[in-house]
Amino acid sequence: MTRRRVPPEPKIYHIVHVDRLPSIIAARRLWCDAEVSQRDLSGTCIGVNEIKQRRLANRLHSHEDLYVGDCVPFYFCPRSIMLFVIHKRNHPNLTYRDGQKPIVHLEADLRGTVAWADDNARRWVFTLSNAGSYCFEERCSLDDLSDIDWTAVRAQVWSHCKDAKQAEFLVERSFPWELVSRIGVCAPSIQRRALSALQNADHRPSVEIKRNWYYST
Repeated sequence: MTRRRVPPEPKIYHIVHVDRLPSIIAARRLWCDAEVSQRDLSGTCIGVNEIKQRRLANRLHSHEDLYVGDCVPFYFCPRSIMLFVIHKRNHPNLTYRDGQKPIVHLEADLRGTVAWADDNARRWVFTLSNAGSYCFEERCSLDDLSDIDWTAVRAQVWSHCKDAKQAEFLVERSFPWELVSRIGVCAPSIQRRALSALQNADHRPSVEIKRNWYYST
């Protein structure tokens, strides 16, 4: 496999509807889909249910008792393909139809996340493509980060590298709110809503308008 140059400080990104922030902050964590299905959490679901169900059944080869749906998922880039699906509003199995504007990016540092996971006995892996598909490769060592196609991850035009762009980082069960270092939004109105949700939080990451993290309208 071709070894590729790894960014010096790789970041990871999770997208949620802005109205999910209060429940995330109250819980002080992001929950995996397996946990979300067992909890009454407020806020809008933006995922494709068919894919979510498949992820609950997709077993990780490196940890045979762990499923993709048992992990909180992150991409290695903002402006993901999933965000494009949300933006287009025409996926037949996506019930959410309000587009990308209310969606916020939660950014965290990859190496800091791995250090936290190792210190707290949380398993983690990263995949070289979409972990919601039927077939994907995974790695569980940071020494293998160069196996990710970082050119595809960064690509703005990705029809030729769709699978590689969807590489994921997965962390077991939950992800602590205090590791979120920045929130990216696409409009001042969503920035205000995010700041309002953060008003009484112990941990308040910066909330920045990042239009280049979103698709043109």
